[in-house]
Amino acid sequence: MVNTRSAAGLVGVVLVARHGDRAGVVPQNYTTYNSTQGYLTPYGASQEYDLGSYLRDTYLDPSSDTYIQGINTDVADVDQLYVRADAGGGNVILDSAYALLQGLYPPTKSSKIKLANGQEVTSPLGGYQYVPVQSLEYWQAPSLTSWMDCNYFQSHLGRVNVGVQFKDYAVQAAPFLQAVTPYLGGLNNSFLNHGTSLSFIMSYLFLLYSQWNIYDFLNVQYTHNETFYKSFPATLMQQARHFANLHEQAIFTDSTQNAVGQIAIRTLWPEIFWSLGNMTAPSNKVKLALTEVDYKPFISMFNVTNATVTNPEISGIADYASAVAFELSQSTTGDYSEFQSLKMFGKDSLTLPEMILALDWTTINSTINWCFSCNQTIRRGCSVFNYSNDPFLNPGAPTGYA
Repeated sequence: MVNTRSAAGLVGVVLVARHGDRAGVVPQNYTTYNSTQGYLTPYGASQEYDLGSYLRDTYLDPSSDTYIQGINTDVADVDQLYVRADAGGGNVILDSAYALLQGLYPPTKSSKIKLANGQEVTSPLGGYQYVPVQSLEYWQAPSLTSWMDCNYFQSHLGRVNVGVQFKDYAVQAAPFLQAVTPYLGGLNNSFLNHGTSLSFIMSYLFLLYSQWNIYDFLNVQYTHNETFYKSFPATLMQQARHFANLHEQAIFTDSTQNAVGQIAIRTLWPEIFWSLGNMTAPSNKVKLALTEVDYKPFISMFNVTNATVTNPEISGIADYASAVAFELSQSTTGDYSEFQSLKMFGKDSLTLPEMILALDWTTINSTINWCFSCNQTIRRGCSVFNYSNDPFLNPGAPTGYA
């Protein structure tokens, strides 16, 4: 998305990938969007492995036009890779990163070492390669789950949920919600929040608030429950995805680039800029950076870059094992990789300085900035800061932080 390749290949690539298929339904409270992760299924692991294999063919094959110059193609050089993943709750995102890396750097007999006594030892499982992944727990930093415990984001949720747009969606969705209700018998009260039983819900607007939970329940059943799959109309599954897309698109976008509705990507941009910038430094060793996340940053990313203006079909929820690649080259001419090319701000490519200039002002680049941007003074590490000099929390106080 950043830049096209040159004839000599790429300088480096920064990837943002979504996790694979997970087991069970993970409820999200529609008033906070707090949730925990599920667990990666074998199907999800296969999806991520296939993505890794695709990335290997695209970026690690010397015969590919999009080969990353100087990257090890067989045995992974951990100094050339920077990988991190959200590790909050279950394991679906962290394990997705590991599964992707298995496809990117599969087992090889070359993954071996020669001991002092002359013996050669190959890694277990036929040369399995252990690429380190930096796991970021929920409590460590808000950068990968910045909407959670963000008071201003919860205010944004409240505004969206009572807005005219949602009321219009409720009217549109009423026939679908009526048709799908008999199939929601396995959806317990916690998925619809506040302990309200489905049999007592009279408002389709309230059901629409829980559209993500409804879609997630139906999708899990449609994927893993053979009886459900055979009885549930495919057209209803398509409608469930459609209304979930409308719902999530409204939640994780906003009217301006630096508004709180876009917070899911605003805390990711600094890491993306840092990785791309480092790749231009002569002393840098990192060639490929990967961040494994949930679906939410993709919605905000495509919105703030105006990518959905030219490609409206990418609005809404990204598929499992989807990925966005920021390809860095020394040229602005040439073809893209086999990824679907997207425009940023109406352009086919941007120089790195142009990209940073367009987006840097929207970023949240530290925990204290997140605390301030979210009106949070207690949770997620915010309690360690001194807010006595904050002019917003304490009007009349000198500016700056102690």
